[in-house]
Amino acid sequence: MPVDLHPRLLRGFLATAETLHFGQAAARLHLAQQALSRDIRTLERLLGRELFSRTTRSVALTEAGERLLPQARRLLALQAEILAPPPRRVVLVDLNSAVTGEDLTADRILAAARAAGPQATLLARYHGGLAAGARELLAGRLDVSFGWFSGLPPQSRERLAQRPVRLERVALLLPQDHPLAARSAIRTAELVGHPVDICAGNPATTEWTEFGEHLLAAHGLTAAGVGSYPVGAAETARYLARHGHPMLTTVGGPELPGVVTRPLVDPVPLTLVSLVYRPEGRAGAAAPDRRTATPDPEVALIASCAAELGEREAWLARPPASWLSAPDEALLAASDQRPAAARR
Repeated sequence: MPVDLHPRLLRGFLATAETLHFGQAAARLHLAQQALSRDIRTLERLLGRELFSRTTRSVALTEAGERLLPQARRLLALQAEILAPPPRRVVLVDLNSAVTGEDLTADRILAAARAAGPQATLLARYHGGLAAGARELLAGRLDVSFGWFSGLPPQSRERLAQRPVRLERVALLLPQDHPLAARSAIRTAELVGHPVDICAGNPATTEWTEFGEHLLAAHGLTAAGVGSYPVGAAETARYLARHGHPMLTTVGGPELPGVVTRPLVDPVPLTLVSLVYRPEGRAGAAAPDRRTATPDPEVALIASCAAELGEREAWLARPPASWLSAPDEALLAASDQRPAAARR
């Protein structure tokens, strides 16, 4: 008949074997010495052998006790391993920018997720744009990114899942001495004759370049030539001062030295920011249908915070007299995640 060997008995044996003193062992285990002695006798009875030789002056391990000692250590270590909480998963979140602004979508979502789930380990990463983020996602080196999903190559879109989170207003970064910099807002028609920098040539932001091409083509505007793209706020300010062309951006971004941000109006161009992730979640897991995939709990937490922010601040509601690209219209219609008022 199997013997039920409680780990408590092994812990009492191990403490006594290591101290060779019943009083010290009982103190280590926060037990009464009488209770420890009873446990040792119970263990010896179950095993059918004496584990300690006792005299009035000393305690020593018997040969059977010497054999049991390494076995008891292994068993207790295995129990501790079994009962240990699972390691926290580190979730890597690409914010698309190493600079901060007053209303950057990814920054605000990450901050909300950290507040809502302090037990989750969410680490920010900066890959430059969704194009770069998508490559890291597909390679299993990233968990979440944000950006213009429609601008990714079709083969990437087929392997990734997305959730629309916000319609951002498009703006321009201009050097302070640019002819249009004095305006509080810039009508799209006023950009005729002013080539717009859409970050062409930057492999990390090809999706943003494609969005810029859609926007400029829809309004009869031209793109500035390909230049050596800047990295970081300071370099972007120097780049704008050197080239002089307005650069396409969104409202709520960082303030740059010698640069102003002006929203575009008449119409108000919008770009759809999506939360993008691998439908299979952790690298190496089987991939379900990306359209119905349920994200990992940590990614679901981020998605939930994005949805709560969006609902509270009407992130997916279109303002009057706005322009939305055809790919964004299709994504919104497919997802149907806009508030009811925004769908009417």
